[in-house]
Amino acid sequence: MSDLPTSLPAGLRIALYQPDIPGNTGTILRLAACLGLGVDIIEPAGFDISDRNLKRSGMDYLSAVTLVRHVNWQRFDDWRRSESRRLVLASTKAAHPYADFEFRRDDILLFGRESAGVPDNVHEMADARILIPMVAGQRSINVAMSAAMIAGEALRQTGFSE
Repeated sequence: MSDLPTSLPAGLRIALYQPDIPGNTGTILRLAACLGLGVDIIEPAGFDISDRNLKRSGMDYLSAVTLVRHVNWQRFDDWRRSESRRLVLASTKAAHPYADFEFRRDDILLFGRESAGVPDNVHEMADARILIPMVAGQRSINVAMSAAMIAGEALRQTGFSE
């Protein structure tokens, strides 16, 4: 695990913007391990993000994930731009349904804080914004469930590779 990424293998990644709930982060780490996806955690998190706590929430799957911790949004954004990675934000404020979006193999799927999503400046910096259509009157789907749905569609489109 690193907080100073240089170059990572190409491939779909999930980025978590200042996650609030360790259990959701652990579930996403497990999902990423099972599907061969990388994970970026953009700090500060709303919980202690020590290796010990991540191991507890990610169980024994943590060692199977290419996990990068970024000390803040700016460091993450500088890194992803240097890698020419497209940033795809999942947001309830978006208008484009995720199942109608054309994913690329090297996209970074960004998910916001469980409590607040992402700030407007992060929303504006995304290359694309997608949403999961929901029935009227519902606020949002759990972030780990959202990550699973969107990553599953992205892998369906781009081809799953072990």
